[in-house]
Amino acid sequence: MPNALIHETSPYLLQHAHNPVDWLPWCEESFARAARENKPVFLSIGYSTCHWCHVMEHESFEHDMTAALMNEHFINIKVDREEMPDIDATYMAFIQATTGQGGWPMSVWLTPNGEPLLGGTYFPPEDKYGRAGFPRILREVARLWREDEAKMRANGARLLAQLQQDTAQTPTQGEIAPARVFGDFFDRCDQNFDDELGGFGGAPKFPRPVVLRTLMQLIDRWGALHPDSQRAWQMVSRTLDAMIAGGMHDQLAGGFHRYSVDRYWHVPHYEKMLYDQGLIADALIDAWQLSCDPVYQHTIAGIFDYLLGTMRDPGGAFHAAEDADSLPHADATHKREGAFWTWEAAEISRLFDPRTALIVSLAFGIEAEGNARPESDPHEELVGQNTLFRAIPADELARRFDATEEEITALLDQAKSVLLQKRLTRPMPHRDDKIITAWNGMVIRALARAAREFSREDWLTAASDACHFLLRELWDGTVLYRCYRGKRSPHPGSPADYVQLIAALIALHEATAEKAWLATAMDLQAALDRHFWSDAQQGYVLKSSIAGRELLQVREDYDGAEPAPNHLAAINLLQLAVLYDAPLLHTRAESLLRGGSATLQQHSFAAPVLLSALDLWERGIAHWQIPTGAAIDTTGYRPRALFTHQADATETLICEAHTCRRFDPGKDRATNTGRDRSPSGPVV
Repeated sequence: MPNALIHETSPYLLQHAHNPVDWLPWCEESFARAARENKPVFLSIGYSTCHWCHVMEHESFEHDMTAALMNEHFINIKVDREEMPDIDATYMAFIQATTGQGGWPMSVWLTPNGEPLLGGTYFPPEDKYGRAGFPRILREVARLWREDEAKMRANGARLLAQLQQDTAQTPTQGEIAPARVFGDFFDRCDQNFDDELGGFGGAPKFPRPVVLRTLMQLIDRWGALHPDSQRAWQMVSRTLDAMIAGGMHDQLAGGFHRYSVDRYWHVPHYEKMLYDQGLIADALIDAWQLSCDPVYQHTIAGIFDYLLGTMRDPGGAFHAAEDADSLPHADATHKREGAFWTWEAAEISRLFDPRTALIVSLAFGIEAEGNARPESDPHEELVGQNTLFRAIPADELARRFDATEEEITALLDQAKSVLLQKRLTRPMPHRDDKIITAWNGMVIRALARAAREFSREDWLTAASDACHFLLRELWDGTVLYRCYRGKRSPHPGSPADYVQLIAALIALHEATAEKAWLATAMDLQAALDRHFWSDAQQGYVLKSSIAGRELLQVREDYDGAEPAPNHLAAINLLQLAVLYDAPLLHTRAESLLRGGSATLQQHSFAAPVLLSALDLWERGIAHWQIPTGAAIDTTGYRPRALFTHQADATETLICEAHTCRRFDPGKDRATNTGRDRSPSGPVV
């Protein structure tokens, strides 16, 4: 017998619709029931492609005795964090403040008024991993509520009030961050950089393309010949090259998995998120413009082949994610992480003749016992399994097998085609097929930029089609909505949805010179200001509420897996201010820079997108006038390589949605000798 989640559209909620837990969705009636029955609320927040969410479901929420305990003592509410980022941010702030860490699944116990009592992330079914078992916590919270409800309610009210006070602190009304923050950011990157393997820090390694893009913007700021620019490019290229060669990159179908669980970029966490594809593609476009390296161009094309071939909705927009877990074979009953993506050595031997099998195995790091190190596979799900990564380059294989590099490349291309077709016969991983506005904005922006750069009309059409879908289904002229799955969800969009769609519209205008895209961007900017601007916070705030009662306002200022809305908004505003000759938009961008000044001065590595906005504000943006209706000849903008083995490279052009920055390295030697000096301003 299904529970109340059977009526929802979220794939995550529907995954739990047949649990024996009496799950309810987040809504006014669910909390009204908690008040009527005088029970605390157990809130579980996750998303449909979350590996540890699946683990906790299997261990606890599908367990009849645990479900009975939950149903007896609690009102149990499920939230898809991707549908309701406001609720997720509210209780994540509580979890991080009280435990010092965060993640999903998020597990929080609340009063019937939504005030937090206790929380954490994943809880095992019994005491282990240094964590209390989930049933034991359920019983203890139920006992405390039964024996001293008044104290529990008072504690919840106090904790919420403290959270409200912490998040409502007004940013210092100071000056915009000084130019030294650019050097501070570079130094932090330099200190954290893994010179041997690329990336920043140790395991796990996340792509963080926003860091790479800002480093490339600093190359523009300081000039190609500046020593720090040379080092910045070294950090960028080594990281991108390692990501492309590694197991995080799907070597067969294109696109990128979420992150590398080890420092070697070999074994990924296998889920594929839409936002990663857009952000990584953006960074690769910048890197191509600096280097003209064909590997970057090929990888960009692979990302879009994957998105257009696998993740595109019939309506034209893009689905949210693919799961890390899947069934190892059609008769299996239990999903395993990486099952769809990994290979046994024996499979390779069966698919190819001995010589080809040996070349393929060497090329992609395949080992008889599997290529996951024990520390990368604590639950032993990858024993005997191999993740494909480029272990040996084609030129080295050519020397070993007395062949030409072209012959080896052709052999591997054919082998990849065979492997891909074989992989498609396996049980497919679950796909979260909801359409999220912000994530689609990232992909539309990347498609539009790449279409302009590589003269790909098909990519421009795909970007336009996806944007038309969003505007038709999720924008009513007053409110932008968060997501769509068969129908528009009732959840209004967050600041991230507005700013990412605005950035996408600016990129489409740049690629087409059509003014309609900009007009819509301005309408969305006005709605963003109307719904989310806070004078007190000097920025846009994410707001959460229950039954019309506000819980929390959160100003997001961390550029993590996704750019912080305030940081991208500053870039959007600077661009729109120039395009519309609108000084008020420039003033609002300055307010965002002032509000984020302390973040830049204290934690610049956490705010690379805001640093990019500061650079654009300092240097200014010039405006190229294009006649109405004129077609843009993209070949006129294509750069020659700046960082290349050729000694005569003289010029580059980094094009970011109406932020095109051109400079001549030969002139930089005279005009840009220090880290706080800059050449002439960017061009739009």
